[in-house]
Amino acid sequence: STDGLFSVSVAIPGGKLTLLSNFSAYQTAAAITFSYLVREFSVNVSSPTLDLTFTPEKGHPNAYAFVNGIEVVSSPDLFNLATPNEVTGDGNNQPFPIDASTAMQTMYRLNVGGQAISPSKDTGGYRSWDDDSPYIFGAAFGVSYSSDQNVTITYPDSVPEYVAPVDVYSTARSMGPDKNVNLNYNLTWMLQVDAGFMYLVRMHFCEIQYPITKPNQRVFDIYINNQTAMQGADVIQWATSVN
Repeated sequence: STDGLFSVSVAIPGGKLTLLSNFSAYQTAAAITFSYLVREFSVNVSSPTLDLTFTPEKGHPNAYAFVNGIEVVSSPDLFNLATPNEVTGDGNNQPFPIDASTAMQTMYRLNVGGQAISPSKDTGGYRSWDDDSPYIFGAAFGVSYSSDQNVTITYPDSVPEYVAPVDVYSTARSMGPDKNVNLNYNLTWMLQVDAGFMYLVRMHFCEIQYPITKPNQRVFDIYINNQTAMQGADVIQWATSVN
């Protein structure tokens, strides 16, 4: 019903934070041709309770609020810079703090090079991981592949297994082995977002193609929104330093 128009807020120290404003599940579902909606947010919790408030829009006659289900799931601490593996960077390998009064909405969660992963296959967080192929820009899909039989996927002691399920790390997408071809294009994903907001991009890496087992065997650059986010990315080198 179009009368289901409401806002959702969460209590934070000193006030409240609006998660959804003037939200219509009916209109949103119709716009994206889905029969259901899930909205996922990450918020910093520093009290023993998490207070959510649903408020009908006062300016709309007969407005009401509703919800079919609520999940509260713990996640890696995105707000605490003292957590070594969750420190975010600004592209220059410098810490970029996230204010504790910030809320983040999950926009996309993609399993690159593999099929969609249902919440029941996730590692404790009941997250959905979508197939990445619909988001690849242009005709250059690169090469998707699964982990080599000679490769064993392991989590370093400092990285909890709930960060992502093994199925995420068991597939990948590469530009291919021909360096001359690779110089002529970039492997690119295009994700629609709302302008005027800041976005956190988390990328998961695991080198699963044998015999790439040493630093400098596969090195690449990462660009986000046409800006250099990382030069000389080397997954084997990263893994060596973490272990």
